[in-house]
Amino acid sequence: MKKNLIYLLFSVTLLCAALTACSDNDDLDSTSVVRPTTTEQNDLDRWLKRNYVETYNIQLKYRFEDIESSMGYYLTPASYKQSVAMAKLVRHMCLEAYDEITGSTDFIKAYFPKILYLVGSYAYKTNGSVVLGTAEAGAKITLYNLDNLNPKTVNAKTAYFKTIHHEFGHILNQTKPYPTDFAEISGPDYVQDQCFEIYKTTESALQKGFISPYASKADGEDFVELIALYVNRSAEEWEEMLTTAGDTGRPKIEAKFEIVSNYMKSTWNIDLNELREIVLRRAEEAPNLDFDSLDDEDTDSPENSGTNE
Repeated sequence: MKKNLIYLLFSVTLLCAALTACSDNDDLDSTSVVRPTTTEQNDLDRWLKRNYVETYNIQLKYRFEDIESSMGYYLTPASYKQSVAMAKLVRHMCLEAYDEITGSTDFIKAYFPKILYLVGSYAYKTNGSVVLGTAEAGAKITLYNLDNLNPKTVNAKTAYFKTIHHEFGHILNQTKPYPTDFAEISGPDYVQDQCFEIYKTTESALQKGFISPYASKADGEDFVELIALYVNRSAEEWEEMLTTAGDTGRPKIEAKFEIVSNYMKSTWNIDLNELREIVLRRAEEAPNLDFDSLDDEDTDSPENSGTNE
């Protein structure tokens, strides 16, 4: 009985202590001890705010962020200098090309992914191939290998910009689907992930009716590869590819491209011939951009480059 009383008194003492502790905690400071990290804004951040966020509602991210990076690859950050160059090149060669053909920034603002993420290194796959760019649900494009960017030698065929046109093409046809008869032209010949194993050269793909080895993966890839490669090739270069395709491949490529061209014109009011002229001209101008200054009056713009807005 005495032992039970001791236990009872001990329990009451603990209960009182707990209630007192709870009462004392009622006056805790409302300021959280978990504070978000802040990064001091630099010249590039301010330039991006004016020229990407405010103009297009696009965030260009160049600082390394785990949440934005793929954990399936060993990746390194893009350098500040390379990021400045890429920001200017993408704006001049891609974003403003669509501004010029549509007459305003509204098209890019409405449909282009809201995040562009830059990575310094390649993204190596287990089979030894590399990923040049990725798009995620129409919301983000990641560009890899900025370490090897030479802004003074870029041209229309430089992989970064072809990748952007490719990925943007996906977004457009996912927003408004293309005709189903496109897939029927090469339907049995799509090979999924074996595309680079089966078609080891561009020539072999062309002769089968694909504009590139990657186009043979699936009809969706085939469709956007036709857009991306067409706007980055001169008329002479395009004809050379069709000649290489021969009597078997050429008719298939031409039939598919007719559908692509009609879709872009009827659905988005974009003439691919006109877009190609704009892209090629801007690509020629690109190496002469000022990659050092981040003053808006010193940077490229439709007015400064003599283009029509």
